[in-house]
Amino acid sequence: MQILQAREDRVLKQRSLLTTYHCPIISFTMNIAGPIKVSPLIRRAFEEGLRLLDEQLPGEHVLFHDTDISVTGCQAMYVVDMNTLHLKKICTDIEDATPLGRLFDMDVLDKNGNKLDRETVGGHARDCIVCGAPGRGCAAGRLHTVPQLQATTRFIISNYFAGKDREQIAALAVQSLIDEVNTTPKPGLVDRRNNGSHTDMTLSTFLASAQALKPYFQECVKIGQEACPLTRETKVLSSADTFLLLRRAGIVAEKTMYEATGGVNTHKGIIYTLGILCGSLGRLWTPECPIAETEAVLAECAQMVEQSVRSDFATTAATTDATDVADIPATAGLTLYRNQGLTGIRGEVVSGLPSVANIGLPVYKKALMAGQNSNDAGAVTLLHLIA
Repeated sequence: MQILQAREDRVLKQRSLLTTYHCPIISFTMNIAGPIKVSPLIRRAFEEGLRLLDEQLPGEHVLFHDTDISVTGCQAMYVVDMNTLHLKKICTDIEDATPLGRLFDMDVLDKNGNKLDRETVGGHARDCIVCGAPGRGCAAGRLHTVPQLQATTRFIISNYFAGKDREQIAALAVQSLIDEVNTTPKPGLVDRRNNGSHTDMTLSTFLASAQALKPYFQECVKIGQEACPLTRETKVLSSADTFLLLRRAGIVAEKTMYEATGGVNTHKGIIYTLGILCGSLGRLWTPECPIAETEAVLAECAQMVEQSVRSDFATTAATTDATDVADIPATAGLTLYRNQGLTGIRGEVVSGLPSVANIGLPVYKKALMAGQNSNDAGAVTLLHLIA
């Protein structure tokens, strides 16, 4: 009865808007099977549909827009002063662009209240989301159960946002590298004023390297996601095994960095730390909540590297020359550990990045809250980390 009443209310609202504006209407709802019409996952998919519509609709032509989310589902109404066929083409293209669009129901009514068919703009009848059969035969014959439809719906939404969130996390990782190198002044380091103590790298070297590493960051998130697939009850890869895959990807990323910089080491350390961080975000990712709490992310970072770091340190401590260890590169970090007992970045990560949690983030946030801009907050944070 609630669903039927919601449909009746929607029709009454459409009539009222047509009477008021005398312009075409977009009525946007979700194709969701079963009695549960709204959830965090469904709502996120609906909001993505709103974003896609807003991107395509010129703001000056939108005369009215509102949304309503209730137990009967998500719905939005737009009144748009545009050619009706063009409006229907926009909606049909959004529905057909990705599998997620199959869950969108973007009806277009002309100024007389007539609903346009997809075929009027070259669209085709929509296929079954479960088996892909054309037309509405499956729905009319109720050939698939509600649990089947719900499982397919969840897969479609989850798969869409898995890729989209990978791209966004990678973009944030790249932006963090750009923000870091642009922060000025940084004593002894490359910034916008000078190259500090470096003679082999410049601001442009760092920028080229940062952009070249974006696919690597995406790959790290994907590795983490695939270690914890949503279709399984348990993780298919342990934290330690996930790290081994990240390490292999990191070796490839180092070569990419050197190619982008002409052989200069701009981001070798960050390939390690941000690669692990992106992998951690992937392991904790869910489509409802793509970014976990900071504490959980850092704890996952520590868990992923624990076995490897303990093994590296134990093997290095037992040798007199790090180059004697066939499967461990003779890095500056391991050399310092062997000679002076300094655990370096490995020790930071295996401890859950305490410099990030206890110094970097609190100082940076405090500086921003005190009114400093992001550049000055970054410079202050650097000084605290050095100290």
